[in-house]
Amino acid sequence: MMQDLARQQKTYIPAPPPLPTDTARDELILEHLPQIKYIAQRISTKLPSHVELNDLVSAGVLGLLDAIEKFDPNRGVKFKTYAELRIKGAILDSLRNLDWAPRSLRKKSKDLERVYRDLEQRLGRPATDEDVCKEMEISLDEFHELVDQIKGLNLGSFQELTGQDDDKNGEPLVKYVPDAPQADPFFIFHKSEVKGILAEAIETLPKKERLVISLYYFDELTMKEIGKVLGVNESRVSQLHTKAMLRLRTKLRKMNND
Repeated sequence: MMQDLARQQKTYIPAPPPLPTDTARDELILEHLPQIKYIAQRISTKLPSHVELNDLVSAGVLGLLDAIEKFDPNRGVKFKTYAELRIKGAILDSLRNLDWAPRSLRKKSKDLERVYRDLEQRLGRPATDEDVCKEMEISLDEFHELVDQIKGLNLGSFQELTGQDDDKNGEPLVKYVPDAPQADPFFIFHKSEVKGILAEAIETLPKKERLVISLYYFDELTMKEIGKVLGVNESRVSQLHTKAMLRLRTKLRKMNND
């Protein structure tokens, strides 16, 4: 009798999902290879020219393999969503390992961000290139060269958003975020609030920078395609994107502190 009762009280633990066969794994890789190339190309446009696209694609394939091995359908997350995060994370991790952005370059980025913040607080409007040049006592050509140098430093990784700050091997929080309609009301409200804050910050950007953000992130145009729309070259679009990211990061940090 006691043994039967103990068996009834045991907590049911579902068996882990079976690992895909080699054939199924190969089919998943082929199916998601265009997605890997698309993600790699979009990241590549924000990186220095010496970073090879093929290296990013190779890192993305490793990320996809990792996603295939670790995906758990019981968590209510679509595989495509989970795979995309793993692919991005693997590509960004590979960039960190390359050490393509030395500390001196990151310091330049923070200094420029600080200049934008101070100028906009003082002037009460978005700082122009000329304002920044005057404040930093550099020429316009030197300013454009600086913007080109720090291109890509705004990249972040969802891999770093782990459940515990001190757990470097933790799973990304997004893995535990359910897809709609399973999303809980708090998550929906928080997501809406973040979108509102971001939209408010984007509205304060200069017209061309705001247009670049809209075309790149919402219409998913490439830098080259945006250049055709604006009548400028791809390098100029990249500079506008970098400056927009600097402004947004400054504004979001200020909103967060307030």
